[in-house]
Amino acid sequence: MKILMHICCAPCTIYPLRVLREMGHEVRGFFYNPNIHPYLEYRKRMDTLKNYAERAGLEILADEDYALHEFLRAITFREKDRCRYCYELRLTRTAAMAHAGGFEGFTTTILYSKFQNHDLVRETGEALAKQAGTRFVYLDFRDGWKEGVETSKKLGLYRQQYCGCIYSEKERYVK
Repeated sequence: MKILMHICCAPCTIYPLRVLREMGHEVRGFFYNPNIHPYLEYRKRMDTLKNYAERAGLEILADEDYALHEFLRAITFREKDRCRYCYELRLTRTAAMAHAGGFEGFTTTILYSKFQNHDLVRETGEALAKQAGTRFVYLDFRDGWKEGVETSKKLGLYRQQYCGCIYSEKERYVK
């Protein structure tokens, strides 16, 4: 299959990319993350991904418009349910890109994280795939968490300590 993989960051790409390639899929990456705050964090993650992608031979499409306002509009007054809106925002754009680009399906590196709500990501991806006329490729990449962490450290990749949004950054420091 020709798959468009939404990518949140380079370290989370390592294991899913390996698995998809071993399965025989042709993978292209898509960086679209208006949730990431502050801007310097966003740039750091994008630059690290571009560096890793070059090393891994992965073609990347990047929406370099820093659209934090889209994320904030989507979650305002819904902060307790922000992940649902964040997944929907990012996967809506990915599904549309997959359909327009002639990809047979799309997936996301969000499925690599043991800190994300997999059921909600899957449910969101499948619903958006139907709307866009494409296929959501669900794979549980969490088994490769340790491998991805170790590999990213060996490669000297920048490793962030929160999902990206201002709320998760706050939660990182305020218990």
